[in-house]
Amino acid sequence: MMETGRSLMDAVRERCGRCAGRSVSICNAIDDNDLPVLVAESSRVTVPAGRCFIEEGAPAHDFYVLTGGRARLFSLMPDGRRQIIGFAELGDFLGLASSDSYAFTAEALGDVNLCRFPHSSIDRLVERFPRLRCRLQQEASGELVKMQARLMLLGRKTARERLASFLVEQAVPCCAHGRAVKDEHGPLTLPLPMSRTDIADYLGLTIETVSRTFGLFKKEGLISVKGASSVTLLAPGTLSSIANGIRQG
Repeated sequence: MMETGRSLMDAVRERCGRCAGRSVSICNAIDDNDLPVLVAESSRVTVPAGRCFIEEGAPAHDFYVLTGGRARLFSLMPDGRRQIIGFAELGDFLGLASSDSYAFTAEALGDVNLCRFPHSSIDRLVERFPRLRCRLQQEASGELVKMQARLMLLGRKTARERLASFLVEQAVPCCAHGRAVKDEHGPLTLPLPMSRTDIADYLGLTIETVSRTFGLFKKEGLISVKGASSVTLLAPGTLSSIANGIRQG
C-alpha cells in the first residue's frame, strides 16, 4: 500500500509538477494537495506527428487535456472535403461537447502530449470537486464565444480581415494575461506549425488567396516571414484593427 502511494506521488511530481498546461487547463481548479486524485483518474498519452487521437464518428469514451504540442481539429464532408474547425493548443480540453460519438477529428501537429480522462472519471471528479464543474462550464462558454466569432469570420469578413483575425488569434496566448495585442507589445514571433493549406481550410479561403494576403501583409510591413513554420507580427495593433474591420488612415 505504501509503495502504491509512493508511486502515485512520483507520478504527480512527474506529470503535474512539470506540466506547462497546469495553470491554463481545467486542472487549475484542483488544489495541489488533491493532484493525486487527478492523476489516479487519468493517464498520460503521447501522440506522434500526423497521428489522430480523436476520430470523427467514433464512440466518445474519453476527454483529453492538451499538455504539450498543437493539434488540428477538422470534420470531413461526405465527398471527402475537409473543414478545419480549429487548432488546439496548450491547456485546451477536447471532447467536452461530445455525446455518444465525437463530432470532429483531432490530429497531432508535431508530437503531442495529452492527459486522457474517461467520461466516468470526469463524473467522479466533478462530484468530488465542485470548482471543477464551474471550470468546465467556463470551457463550454468559451467554446460558444469562439463559435460565434467563427460564424462572423466566415460569414462577414473579407480575406484580409480573416487572415488578420487568424494571426491575432494565434498571438493572444503570447500576450500576458491574454490581453489584446497592441503595437506597444513590440514584434511578436508566433510558431505556425500548421501548413498554409490548413490555414486556408480554417479560414474558408483558397491557398492562393492565403499566400497572396500573406504577401500583401509582408509588403505593407505588418509581418515578416522566415520559413513556413513561424511569422513575426511587426504591427500587432494594426493587424488587430484590420481583423475588426477598422479602416486604416
